[in-house]
Amino acid sequence: MSDTVPPQTGQSLLFLTDEQLRKGIEAMFFAYRGFTADPDRILAEKSYGRAHHRAIHFIHRSPGTTVNNLLSILGVTKQSLNRVLRTLIEDGLVDSTVGQRDKRERHLHLTPEGAALERALSDAQRDRMRAAYRAAGPAAVAGFRQVLEAMMNEEARRHYEAMKDRPE
Repeated sequence: MSDTVPPQTGQSLLFLTDEQLRKGIEAMFFAYRGFTADPDRILAEKSYGRAHHRAIHFIHRSPGTTVNNLLSILGVTKQSLNRVLRTLIEDGLVDSTVGQRDKRERHLHLTPEGAALERALSDAQRDRMRAAYRAAGPAAVAGFRQVLEAMMNEEARRHYEAMKDRPE
């Protein structure tokens, strides 16, 4: 019996076997490993991890975002985010400014050095995504995006929808 499963269409996708789902889960684990490999190498040079990458990414996508909004986007504890932000601020990659209307708020912006790191991390991931998208074709890209969006919980989808059409 072959390990490859013929492409599924329409109604047959409603009845995926546990084996087909397991293969999808494993593919996602290995794809994620590939997706994060290049940024991980760049981050390791600065002794940073994926939490730093996520913070840098979303500060770039939402300049001036508040710490509370970033907490909501990332879905992490205040303690873990504060540890990451403290490092990024001390290393000169992120600026934190007091809010104009609410002095308790802290607004976050990437510094030029932070923007350069974000660009290097994103360029590596865009290169990998671009190659995969080209290999898979337009229909697969659209289907992949639909699957990812369907896997998001309501809160994540809300954040995604708020930023997905923002220009870079």
